[in-house]
Order: sequence, then C-alpha cells, then structure tokens
Amino acid sequence: MSDTSTHTSGSSGPEKKPSKSKDKRGLFARISLFIREVIAELRKVIWPTRKELVTYTGVVIVFVLVMAGIVALLDFLFTRGVLFVFGAE
Repeated sequence: MSDTSTHTSGSSGPEKKPSKSKDKRGLFARISLFIREVIAELRKVIWPTRKELVTYTGVVIVFVLVMAGIVALLDFLFTRGVLFVFGAE
C-alpha cells in the first residue's frame, strides 16, 4: 500500500511573530497591563468564607504544632542517644 498523503514538519502553518506594537510598550504601560491582568485574575478567585478561613487556619496551626512536637521529640531522643554513645560530663 502506498501512502499518498503529504507530511508536514509538525506545524499547522507559518509561525507568526509577535506584534511589534506590543514590544514597543513602555515600562509603565507593561506594569499597568500586568496589574490589570492580576486584578482580573483575582476577581475569578473563589474566596473562602470567614468560617472556612478560621477552620483552615486552625488546621494549619494544629498541624504545625504537632510537627514541631515530633521534631522536638526526635531532637531530644537523638541528643540523648549521642550523649549516651559518646559520653557526657
């Protein structure tokens, strides 16, 4: 069987270069555009309610305290082990 279809190099057409007018924007125009885009994205965010925020904050604080306790316990145990092995005055 012969294949009569033509093969392209993977592109669907000629590549277009970015517009020169976009490249010529000044520093303040680019900063202004960035800020406007950030504000537009922030409007899309689904913000947590006050109750959710308090709940999530509590979960994070409890988790951090538990992890700090685990690290402190391990530190204490390793310190005691090292002092036992190498001797202490």
